Amino acid sequence: MITEISSAESTPRARRGPSDVRVAESGGRFHILRDGEIFEIKGAGLEFGSMQALARHGGNAFRNWRTDNGLISGDELLDQAYEAGLMVAMCIVIGRERRGFNYSDPQAVAYQLERAQAEVLKYKDHPALLAWIIGNEVDLLAKNPCYLDAINDISRMIHEVDGRHPTTTTFAEFSVELADRVRERAPDLDFISIQKYGEIENLPRVLEQAQWDKPYWVTEWGAVGHWEVGKTSWGAPLEQTSSEKAESYRRAWEVALSSDPRLMGSFVFLWGQKQERTPTWYGMFLADGSKTEVIDVLHHIWNGSWPELRSPQVGTLFLDGKTAGDSVKLVAGSTAMARIEATHPNGQALSYHWEIMHESTATQTGGDEEEVPEMVPDAVVAREPGYAAITAPERAGPYRLFVYVHDEQGHAAHANFPFWVQRG
Repeated sequence: MITEISSAESTPRARRGPSDVRVAESGGRFHILRDGEIFEIKGAGLEFGSMQALARHGGNAFRNWRTDNGLISGDELLDQAYEAGLMVAMCIVIGRERRGFNYSDPQAVAYQLERAQAEVLKYKDHPALLAWIIGNEVDLLAKNPCYLDAINDISRMIHEVDGRHPTTTTFAEFSVELADRVRERAPDLDFISIQKYGEIENLPRVLEQAQWDKPYWVTEWGAVGHWEVGKTSWGAPLEQTSSEKAESYRRAWEVALSSDPRLMGSFVFLWGQKQERTPTWYGMFLADGSKTEVIDVLHHIWNGSWPELRSPQVGTLFLDGKTAGDSVKLVAGSTAMARIEATHPNGQALSYHWEIMHESTATQTGGDEEEVPEMVPDAVVAREPGYAAITAPERAGPYRLFVYVHDEQGHAAHANFPFWVQRG
């Protein structure tokens, strides 16, 4: 027997009427119901990535971060999702204290509520709409707990003007203290959403400590974060190879995301590509559109089988026989040898592309936009497959060597190696 947690008034469906989405409990497990049927979310975070590719690999839903991303409008996004057979957890942007929003300013908060209502009224009747996400990581670096009051007011407004879709908000952190604040200040939310990366394996323990027995989503999970890894002696974070990332995603799913009866769905990050400390850290695709091994893992999770064509796999990247954790320093103008081993599950021929970038100087948090670091031209000469000679740049400072291993079917693997150049 299914017990409804949130309710909505039924409305006659138009030609392309809205989906009726509810939170429900059955047999001790929480579920999302869409038009009365359990909707098992196979989700990803997607803003500029391919919806069609997500659907082809077995995904059925995605979350975004704003109703209009500057490339396509919210209407266009929902229409494209509908045509691809995908549901959308639509995020309404609200103010963040770390960016200067003052939740003690009643006029600013009232205007924000009015703006949120306009967005809800605009999109609430679209059949591809799954749920409303009220802000993204508004808790990050926030000191004023009044942000939860504002989120609760927006949730109440949504339930008044749109009775068909549940509400949530996403948290960058979750703790006993935050859980208590949510219970006190934001009880109108249908469920909460949590975002964790390398720490995702500790999520069951965190929820237990907080005595959280209510439903939730995980709205971002994926690669080990750049703040969670080891660093060189000069502070450059050590990024996993694409194959190491694939294993991290697999383990995160098995340890934290596959069996919790409170978890109603998760959205893996990122179905696309972005610059965040490096061009390869968080995206499951490369900038040229190539798929990486992480997508193979997700395909297996969502379908129970591997894709027919898989991606290349790589081992450790070495520079002069050392690993990135050795904090390698090169003399300006000197030559060093790089090598990496790569294989292909389907036995396809592989090609190698090497390049050097300046190390990112970004200090942004929360996924804020970053500039792609400048390339260093003509600094790498590829040798036989898997080997390259690099010439250390003349300018002293931090750099990063990248290698991309491609097959002939649009798949790739990657690795990178931070190094320091010093004058001779």
